[in-house]
Amino acid sequence: MASVFRRLFRIGQAETHAVLDSLEDPIKMTEQGIRDLKRDLHASMTSLAEVKGIAIRLRKDADESKSLAAEYERKAMLLLQRMEKGDLAKEEAERLAMEGLKRKEEVTQKAVRLLGEWESQDRTATQLQGTVEKLKATVTKYENDLVTLKARARAAASTRKINEQLAKVDSSGTIAMLEKMKAKVEEDESLAQAYGSMAAVDKSVDDEINAALTKGAAHPSVGALAELKAKMGISG
Repeated sequence: MASVFRRLFRIGQAETHAVLDSLEDPIKMTEQGIRDLKRDLHASMTSLAEVKGIAIRLRKDADESKSLAAEYERKAMLLLQRMEKGDLAKEEAERLAMEGLKRKEEVTQKAVRLLGEWESQDRTATQLQGTVEKLKATVTKYENDLVTLKARARAAASTRKINEQLAKVDSSGTIAMLEKMKAKVEEDESLAQAYGSMAAVDKSVDDEINAALTKGAAHPSVGALAELKAKMGISG
């Protein structure tokens, strides 16, 4: 049992002194510690079962010895009763009764001895039961701690990776690139606006020229209308 808690102490030390870059090591150590604890727990439960089995058998034997002692006493009393009735000779009845009482004493002593052994084994079983329960609680605690440790390890690894990526980013270079892109976009926008203005000016000049050329020209239908009126003899 002492070796188990020494192992747990070593695991606790490893967890306390572990740094971010070696988080995987305490995880592996904890997993190994849990496997060791489970082996110890299995061995303790086997021992507990054996001790309980011995205690049960001792108690059963003690009870049987007590019953046998009572049976010898009952038979001795029957022998004396038959002697009183004249069914057995006095010497024979007393001799057999004394043998019965002798056997009673022997099995009574055996019952006392067995009860003492049973009490000892029962105390041992109680102590082992406490050890088993403590080991079970320890295994459960370390399994829960392992789940937490793994989650912390994953979070730490993710955070470290993100920080490493951010550390590699050239902030000044990125800003310069964005400023360059901004200037280029503004230049393109200015050129687009200039070309648009030029197109508008060209179109306006063409319209003015065309308007000047067509100004004062008679509409084609005006001459046709005059000819039709003259033909019909309509003046004006």
